[in-house]
Order: sequence, then structure tokens, then C-alpha cells
Amino acid sequence: MFASFSAHLPLWTHEWLGSIALLGQLLLIIVVAMLLQRSIRRVILKTGEIYDLPRHLVRPAILFTRWAIVVSASLLVLGRLGVSGTVLWTAFTGFAAVAAVAFFAAWSVLSNLFCAILIFTARPLRLGDHIEILDTAEKPGARGEVVDINLLYITLEDATAAEPGVLLQIPNSLIFQRVVRRWKGGPPRRGPAAARDAADPASVE
Repeated sequence: MFASFSAHLPLWTHEWLGSIALLGQLLLIIVVAMLLQRSIRRVILKTGEIYDLPRHLVRPAILFTRWAIVVSASLLVLGRLGVSGTVLWTAFTGFAAVAAVAFFAAWSVLSNLFCAILIFTARPLRLGDHIEILDTAEKPGARGEVVDINLLYITLEDATAAEPGVLLQIPNSLIFQRVVRRWKGGPPRRGPAAARDAADPASVE
């Protein structure tokens, strides 16, 4: 089809047709990448609004998708410019190998990031809850009010400290590795009321 179209054009335009077609392909790749990036960004922002996700969790997701699209579009552009597929594949596998090594080296940090996503979506606990993290169901552990949740750890105001204002920082991954006792909406009460709350599944989790 392209050959039949070029046959009707003047001879002096033939040497430019290849460059024009290549430029059109490059522009198409860039435009599609930009539209895809904006669409995914809107989806992520909408999801953050629906599930009430914090900004410091939504922003890294947007940056990750943006760079993934930029890298993919760059590879396509280089391929259309004539860069050898073998060279691109070698570069990609080398980058993937380095990324894999970095992934395992930073596994503890990445596991906390992943657990932060689960905490914000599954909501096993929330700000203002009083929790106790136990090694077993009977052994007491860290206890306090949840005052902050970020991508790496949960901050508790220690309920067992002699002075107020003592903070405990619990890695997010520990929430899914230990037994967690949770009191909704306030600190645990002592005495007969505590016995009634212990039998009430709505107040203790």
C-alpha cells in the first residue's frame, strides 16, 4: 500500500518518505505512551480516593508506572531507529539482573512496603486503635495507641512506659508475622469492664 501511494508522488519526494514514515511512527509511540501514562495516573488517583489511600502510597505507584512506560517507549523508539534487537535484549537482561540483585538485597525494606499496601487496603488496624503485638497468644508484647502508619513502620505511643510520649516503631511486616490484639476506638479498660470486653468480639480483635 505504501509503495503504491509513493508511486503517485514526485521522484524528489521518495527519499523523504522513509524519514517521514519513521517520524510518524516515533510520534505515534510517544503519543500513545503519554495517553497511557495519563490514563493509568487517573486510575491510580481514583483508586486512592475510593479506598482513602495516603498520598505517600499513591505517589510512588504513579512514579513507578510512569517510569515503566517511559522505559518501554524508549525501547520501542530505539528499535524503530535501527538499534539491534540483540543489543536491546542484552541491555534489558543486564538491567533485570542488577534489579534482581538489588531486590533481594533490599528485601526487608520491600516487604515492609508491600505490607504497608496491605495495611492500607485490608485495614487490619487504623489510626487511634490500641494494639498489642504478641509473640504468642499469652506472652505480652509491645502495646500502645497507633499514632502513625507509613511505608516502613507503624508508630505506637507506648502504653506501658513510665512517662507519656514514649514511641515504639514496629516494622509493617511484623503485623502479619505476629498475633495482634486490637482494641477499637480507645484503650483497654481494666476491672470487670475488661472481662466483658474480652468476651465481646466487637471491642477486641
